[in-house]
Amino acid sequence: MPELPEVETVRQGLLPVMQGARFIQVDAHRGDLRWPLPKDFAQRLEGQTVERLDRRAKYLLAYLSSGEVLIMHLGMSGSFRVAQARGIRAPGAYYHWPSRHSAHDHVEFHMSSGALISFNDPRRFGMMKLVPQAELCREPLLRALGPEPLADEFSPHMLARSCGRKQTSIKAALLDQKVVSGLGNIYVCEALHRAAVSPKRRASTIAKRSGLPNERAICLVEAIKAVLRAAIKAGGSSLRDHRRTDGALGDFQHEFCVYDRAGEPCPRAGCGGIIKRIVQAGRSTFFCPVCQK
Repeated sequence: MPELPEVETVRQGLLPVMQGARFIQVDAHRGDLRWPLPKDFAQRLEGQTVERLDRRAKYLLAYLSSGEVLIMHLGMSGSFRVAQARGIRAPGAYYHWPSRHSAHDHVEFHMSSGALISFNDPRRFGMMKLVPQAELCREPLLRALGPEPLADEFSPHMLARSCGRKQTSIKAALLDQKVVSGLGNIYVCEALHRAAVSPKRRASTIAKRSGLPNERAICLVEAIKAVLRAAIKAGGSSLRDHRRTDGALGDFQHEFCVYDRAGEPCPRAGCGGIIKRIVQAGRSTFFCPVCQK
């Protein structure tokens, strides 16, 4: 499933053709994705302008001139592609699709910017939902989410407070979207390695008895931010389905230190350890048992 860097990469790709543009025509080629599309979905979008395109955790949020917000999630295999609408010269370099839509292009947005934005989702775990902006703070999908890891509010003090009483592993704590939003298996593994923290370590051990952060919490927050920024700069990680909006692959998979590298030497200078794979809560964890303590 795409994690924060992949979703942010998609947002940045959609921004120049979606934000400030109006929905001229919306084509929904089926009535449902993971859940049924909202009632009168196309009619509620057509004629509306996208005033702002944001991201919250792994969700894309399009704020509309109607006062509604279009919430979009990529699911397991979803991707957006931007193409030049036929007969209209659109700004930027777009990925040009065949004239006939794919069987998995379930929703298409024809924008006043001249762009044709298509949502492709073979497994149909993605979703789109329309909610009033005034009710966004009460939206079940969003209201329990923790802080954004790249925001200033996400600090060692905040992480220590969230983990101070947790008896789960630090790996499980970081995957908890109530502790910090947007992180998934790949970037938690990479951040833990960068911070030299074992994924098996109890979450509460990153806080002092006083509740203040210890050195591990400080290093971990720095590592999370650094890994996410590097991944966004590289366009995310393309392991199976992730593509940028121009159809290109992300490149961060070539920079993995531990993820999916079981049996390989640890890349940390002077370590000499071998990357190991274990299973935690049904998920693969990759780490170095020598330098991650």
